[in-house]
Amino acid sequence: MATQLMKPERFFLEKFGLTERHLERGLGAALGRQIDDADLYFEYRISESMLLEEGIIKQATKNINQGVGVRALAHEKTGYAFSDEISVENLELAGARAKGIAERAGVGTPPPVKVGGTPPHDLYPVHLQPIEIPLEKKIDLLQRIDAIARSADPRIVQVMASFACESKIVLIATSAGVMVGDIQPLSRLNITCIAQEGDNRQVGSWGGGGRADFEFFLEGGRFERYAKEAARLAIMNLSAADAPAGTMDVVLGPGWPGILLHEAIGHGLEGDFNRKKTSAFSDRIGQQVGSPLVTVVDDGTIPGRRGSLNIDDEGTPTGRTVLIERGILRGYLQDRLNARLMGMEPTGNGRRESYAYQPLPRMTNTFMLPGDSTQEEIIRSVKHGLYAVTFGGGQVDITSGKFVFSASEAYMIEDGKVTMPVRGATLIGHGPDVLTRVTMVGNDLSLDEGVGTCGKDGQSVPVGVGLPTIKIEGLTVGGTQGMPKGERSQ
Repeated sequence: MATQLMKPERFFLEKFGLTERHLERGLGAALGRQIDDADLYFEYRISESMLLEEGIIKQATKNINQGVGVRALAHEKTGYAFSDEISVENLELAGARAKGIAERAGVGTPPPVKVGGTPPHDLYPVHLQPIEIPLEKKIDLLQRIDAIARSADPRIVQVMASFACESKIVLIATSAGVMVGDIQPLSRLNITCIAQEGDNRQVGSWGGGGRADFEFFLEGGRFERYAKEAARLAIMNLSAADAPAGTMDVVLGPGWPGILLHEAIGHGLEGDFNRKKTSAFSDRIGQQVGSPLVTVVDDGTIPGRRGSLNIDDEGTPTGRTVLIERGILRGYLQDRLNARLMGMEPTGNGRRESYAYQPLPRMTNTFMLPGDSTQEEIIRSVKHGLYAVTFGGGQVDITSGKFVFSASEAYMIEDGKVTMPVRGATLIGHGPDVLTRVTMVGNDLSLDEGVGTCGKDGQSVPVGVGLPTIKIEGLTVGGTQGMPKGERSQ
């Protein structure tokens, strides 16, 4: 299956058994005198996953899903209906129901639909989709990973490796008369190792992926590195000490620690939260919200990245949006609905999990731009602190901005040197406040390996994060040392 830009526009109509007239009838059913906007979202998705455990394939699945979602917008009200059977009758029925939810008035006048509207990007030129690679080749990859991880150290007692991929074809038609389609590949490789020494058992995980072909995982021995990293983290945690608790300087490493930026800052900059004034960043455009060293962008146009898209799920081309520039808040992430209600332009951030969900303003690839310091200089500047290299789970309260994150790989910094590994460290803070505490930014910006999945309002979408090494002064670290009996973290 070739990349979308190699397909004629009519490929997408034919894929779903449609004509321009069918689209016009569906939009016409959703439109009314008081309907501001309407769109149709068609999706065909074929997905596959497999899990290797104890050296054998324990689970393998393959699914095909397709359907259409119809949306009608009347000021702030949204009507949404969907069907897993694509037919003219269901299209018109879903359109009528969406209109009925949004506004019970008027008769729709269908716009002419233009065949065309090719995306301006070709961000994932995959000629052979990972879903089309023979199953035997994927199983062989997982078996090789199992062998590599086990050979890394005799204390590795269990290895779990999984591979998941999908190919999604979408077609979007809007009441502005535009039709646009896209073919979106996605794949991900995960490895988890369990190490044991006596009664001490610890876990290490690593992985990666993106919108690329299967060869991506073989290039430069990438899969071998994933396996060795998972094993290394499990072994490291065997000797890790309990993390101290208290207020201290924290150094975040490059790459995946950008998940803290995503959760603590990024969600608060999404348009719906700011339109409803439930974000800690509401009504603060033009204000200083962080250190002058901090510039944060969201960019859905980076080739091959997990969070990148040629078009968002409303048919808007993705772009690069500067959210915070030298500490000053410059803008929000917008879908069409919230942009219209806030008098702003859409930024290409309308995203949905599938045709069964309406789009929401969501992040794509969100990261902080690099500064001038080296990682060595940043670490050397810390007398006593924590160096957080990799994060596990976390959560944030959008309204207050408060966050809690757990570090899955962390070390103490003593007299400007990285010393012993620690486990059980959590970072506790306030999103807008933590930006003001950034006192050094490294020149080593790195994006994550390609494993991020973001949840919001019950929907999950793939995303990317990134960060250079940064120093945050005076951050609260919750650990296990010195905690009262009965309150030790698990």
